[in-house]
Amino acid sequence: MRPYTDQSGPAASPSSGDAVPDRPTAAVAAVERPVAAGDRRRKWRSRRYRWDTKYSPYAFVAPFFVFFAAFGVFPLLYTGWSSLHRVSLSAPNDMEWVGLHNYTRLLEDEFFWNALRNTFTIGVLSTVPQLLMALGIAHLLNYRLRASAFFRVAILTPYATSVAAATLVFVLLFGRDYGMINWALEGVGLGKVDWQSGTLSSQVAVSTIVIWRWTGYNALIYLAAMQAVPNDLYESAALDGATRWQQFLHVTIPSLRPTILFTVVVSTIGATQLFGEPLLFGGAGGQKGGASHQFQTLGLYLYEQGWFNFHLGRASAIAWAMFLILLIVAGVHLLIARRLRKSQ
Repeated sequence: MRPYTDQSGPAASPSSGDAVPDRPTAAVAAVERPVAAGDRRRKWRSRRYRWDTKYSPYAFVAPFFVFFAAFGVFPLLYTGWSSLHRVSLSAPNDMEWVGLHNYTRLLEDEFFWNALRNTFTIGVLSTVPQLLMALGIAHLLNYRLRASAFFRVAILTPYATSVAAATLVFVLLFGRDYGMINWALEGVGLGKVDWQSGTLSSQVAVSTIVIWRWTGYNALIYLAAMQAVPNDLYESAALDGATRWQQFLHVTIPSLRPTILFTVVVSTIGATQLFGEPLLFGGAGGQKGGASHQFQTLGLYLYEQGWFNFHLGRASAIAWAMFLILLIVAGVHLLIARRLRKSQ
């Protein structure tokens, strides 16, 4: 029979071959493990912060560049490539290389030059009165008036109106038989005018629609620029005995030169791309710009060639010709702006 042993007694001594754990070292290691893990987390957070600071701005602006590349750059490049081919809208994948033939054909196309002349004429008839009226309206709104906020909203209402709605209303106003404008002309002893059939009359009618839509928009731009002119200039001019009209000519206009140049360029670009107003004004055959193409603009001529005659390559060449015209306008704007800065 084995003797009873008290298991609660001291543990047996380890053999000489067993290693005795270093209790202080183990405690330090236990403390260092959380410290090392915390250092790794801090390093990871610091790295993420650097990445966020460096790459987040690109991520925020990336959607714009993606959409711009898809709907801006790619159509531009594809249009340029199509302009070098003979391609029909009914079979856009069947392209025949023709080089610069579409461009040289434009130089010999009387309808292209007619559209260019009409675009220039309508641009002048709409831009000059529009900016002059906008300048006068802004000058009136620049003074303290009752319900000035109401007038500022009211002059912007035509800009917010749909092109189709505005043009259809003006078609009724310029009607030959029952239009209100011809009724007013007959009331003062003048005869009726066939606004759509005549060359100058139709261009004046289209220009009137453009003037009505964009005068208020330009007036607000001028008003914002006028409010930025220092009052000290007006006070000095008043002390010198200048009238309101002289202050407008010698203080307001020189201070608005950059803004006026900006509106001239923007209006010129808009006139070059004019499309909706003459299309709807012409009715069913609006793409022709009248029976004799008397108010057909470059935009309408492009639309007619591409979507009615199915000459997609020729329409692409017209689009690039318009783009080159806009580049020339931008170049002239830069030269004039540089001279204005040097003269100041």
